[in-house]
Amino acid sequence: MTAPAPLRRLKAGDVVWLTREASPQFVTPIRVRVIREIPERYTYDGWTWFEGYQLDGKGGAVAKRELFVFRQGVRWLDTPPAPARTVRRPLPRTPVRVGQ
Repeated sequence: MTAPAPLRRLKAGDVVWLTREASPQFVTPIRVRVIREIPERYTYDGWTWFEGYQLDGKGGAVAKRELFVFRQGVRWLDTPPAPARTVRRPLPRTPVRVGQ
C-alpha cells in the first residue's frame, strides 16, 4: 500500500475553487484568491483556516473572507497571466520662452 501524496499548502496568490467538497458552507461554489494560510489556529486534522478575497466572474475581489476548509476538497485553478503593461512614451518637449 502506498502512502497518499502530501497535500499542497495554500500560499499567497493561489486561486482556488471551493465547493461542498471543501466545506458544507459552499453550496454555491466560489473562487478565492489566497492571502495567507493561518497555521496558528488549532483545527482538526485535514482542515485549515485561510484568509482570501472572494472573486467575481471577472476575477475582481468582492469580499475579504476568513475560511475554514477541508484541505482535500480545495481545487487549485490556473491563474491567468498578469496583463502586459503598455509602454508609455514620453511626450516630445518643446522649449518655453520666459519673460518676453
